[in-house]
Formats: sequence, structure tokens, C-alpha cells
Amino acid sequence: MRTRVVPALFCAGLIAATSVLTGGAATAAPTAEAGAAAPAATIREKLEKIPGLRIVSETQKEGRPFFTLTLRQPIDHDNPRRGSFEQQFTLWHQAETAPMVHYTGGYTLSSGTREITTLLGANQISVEHRFFDKSVPAGKTDWRKLTIEQEAADEHRIVQAMKRVYKAKWLGTGASKGGMTQVYHERFYPEDLDAVVAYVAPNDANNRDDRVYDDFFKTVGTPECRAALDAVQREMLVRRESILPLFEATSKEQGLTFKQLGTSDRAYEFSVLDQVWNFWQSGSYTNCPTVPDAKKATDKELYDWSLGHGLSIYSDADAGPAGTGPYYRQAASQLGWADLKFKHLRDVRNYPDIYQPNSLLPAGMRTSYSGWEAKDVDRWVSKQGRQMMFVYGQNDPWSAERYRPSRHDSHLYVAPNSNHGALISKLVPEQRAEAEATVKRWAGVQ
Repeated sequence: MRTRVVPALFCAGLIAATSVLTGGAATAAPTAEAGAAAPAATIREKLEKIPGLRIVSETQKEGRPFFTLTLRQPIDHDNPRRGSFEQQFTLWHQAETAPMVHYTGGYTLSSGTREITTLLGANQISVEHRFFDKSVPAGKTDWRKLTIEQEAADEHRIVQAMKRVYKAKWLGTGASKGGMTQVYHERFYPEDLDAVVAYVAPNDANNRDDRVYDDFFKTVGTPECRAALDAVQREMLVRRESILPLFEATSKEQGLTFKQLGTSDRAYEFSVLDQVWNFWQSGSYTNCPTVPDAKKATDKELYDWSLGHGLSIYSDADAGPAGTGPYYRQAASQLGWADLKFKHLRDVRNYPDIYQPNSLLPAGMRTSYSGWEAKDVDRWVSKQGRQMMFVYGQNDPWSAERYRPSRHDSHLYVAPNSNHGALISKLVPEQRAEAEATVKRWAGVQ
């Protein structure tokens, strides 16, 4: 349920290879000497001619121009008269003749260099998802317009605008929710991109049947590790009365509140329910030897170990419009969520219906689920999708329910012993070489 590994589906942290941005002054445009031919237009001058695009800033990243940009977008692409907002994105410019990597993080803006950008020596644009952070309309937000179709239309307009300058091959990429976002874009605008490389992209095509996740937790790791993790998770609820004060003390230190979830006890149970999921999502099987003996460990030993290995405190900071609330809104409406059975916890749970996204949302953002969009995208990917690559992690819970690519030059890989940070570079050597060759072929790079 988390989105903090972002958070569980919050994919912005462990996603494909990120490099640190280096700041610096913008490079001045060259000037022509008297009598000489006028120089070719700079990349900035070309960007300034794109209708609706605004240059927020220009700096340098690794010696190349790096722009923060916005493009004016309709709040409702089906009825543009309902108003507009500026969607934020960045551009890292290498060369107009180089391929372009179109990256979506699925949340707020994340501009680190993606794995395939480095592989291809490509340009890269990184797009902030609509209704996150700075890409929001003024005034009251109409959450009904936070849909996969509307975001795909946003990206379509960005791609078409930037293709005025960048005319080489375009490849889409993203991880977790960002990977899903790329898949949706490809589904609705298959002519925009030449290929898509999606990492650890969940595919909850049938939100009513989540047995695949429960099956995952019956097979991941070793039997000994699974039993130890389940025992710790159960003991955290068995000792609720004595461990809850530790949880409340941490929450007070961090200034966390629980208005949406209702009480600290409800927040505690929600966080414990997600604990084993997070252990595998962001941790490693190499952490299994550190799992304490649930019966012998003290309250503080159990709590301290859990804080470092999967226990993440859900609070109002996660739930509102300014946090990851927009993600939970999407999960509740179209993306779906993992509805685990928690059979080993049934007799120690106090809130049997709490583990779903609406529990984390303010009343004005709650909604009902519609599953037809996910089913439609799933069918399209498996039957009609072309030049799509999916990379999953063997030990990643979100990789349990995955897209199945078509036979149209599309591929699926699983990185052994990898989590939600699976990459092409983590595949076995033969598959890595194959995948990298395919990406280069799609991009027209020798």
C-alpha cells in the first residue's frame, strides 16, 4: 500500500540510475562578429519559439544545458475552456541529433539521469505528473481530472511541442508509477514514442483478485526468512499496547499527525500491515539474518529493528494534496492496490477494512474504483503493444503482478535477487547484453 520507496508505489527513490545535478551559471549565447554570418539559433532560442512553453531557469549539468520548463496545459483536455495550469518539466540537452529519453516519475519532479539516457548518450526530458507539487491549477483542484487519460494527453502535448526541436528517436522510460505512466501514454498515443522501457511497473488489471501478491509472500526469500518476518509483524500487533507509546514518541519527534487515519492506533496498525511489504520492496534478502527472534526480543528491540527494516509511519503528511495524496487518489480510482489477506494477523487486527487508499485521503479526495481502464491497458499491451520492454525485480512485491508484453518486438526481464530498484544493469550478463542491444537498436544508436 505504501508509496514511499518511494513509498511502495511511490516510485521516486529506487528508480533507474540517478546522478546528482550540478548547478552552475548558464552559458551565454555566442555572438556573431561584424560582417560574419549569423550563428545558428541556440537551443534556448528554439525553445522560446514553442507556443505555451516557458523557460523557468537555465543552468549546467555535467557541462551541458539544463532547463527547467513549463508548458501550459488544459485542466480538462476534453474541454479546454475549463481553465489551464502550467506543467513542470526539465530538459537536459546533449544534441538536437541525439535520441530523446522521455522520463516520467509519476509524482513530483525527479530529474536524475536515467539508465537508458546514459546508455544512449541521449537528451532527457523529465515530466512532473499533473496535480503534483508545482503542476497544479490555481484554486480548488478538480480531482476528477486526475486520470491516466488526462496525464497521457499532457505528455502527448509535451512530446509534440519538443519534437519541433528534437527529431531523432524518442524512448519513454519510468519506474514503478512512472513506468505505469509511460505505459498509459503509449496506450493512448502509440505514435508519440519509438519505444518504451518500463521498470517495475505494477499491473493491477483485476483489483478484485490480488492472490498473486499473497502467493508472492509465500515464495519470496527462504522459508526461514518468511517465517521470521511474519512472526515479527504479528508480535508488533500482539504487543500493540506496549509498543504503541514508542510509535507515538517517534511520531511526536517528527511532528506527524493522524487526522486522516483517525488515531495513532489506526496509524500504527496500518504501518505494521505494510512492514513486510516494505522489507522486500526496498531491502534485500541479505537482511534476513538480522531479523530478531520475535518472542525473545524486547519491545524496543522489535520496534527499533522494524523502523530500520520496513516500518514506515503513515501520517497526514502522506495523505494530503501537497504530499502523496494525489497518488492515493489515483490508486483508489484507477490504478488499484494490493489487497492482502494477512491470514497470520486476522486475530490481532483491530481495523479489518483499513488497508486501502481511501483510508489515507481527506474526505474531499476519496472516490470509488473503476477497473475498466486497467483492463483495457493490460489487453492492449499484451496484444498490440510494440517495442515495449519491462524490467522487474525478483524480490519486489510490486513486480508480482506484471505486464505481459506482446510478440511485437517486446520483451520482459526479471533481475535476480533485485527489489523495486531493478535495472537492466542488474540482469544476468547475457540478458543485460540482449536488452541493451535492443534499446540501442530502437534508438538508432550503434
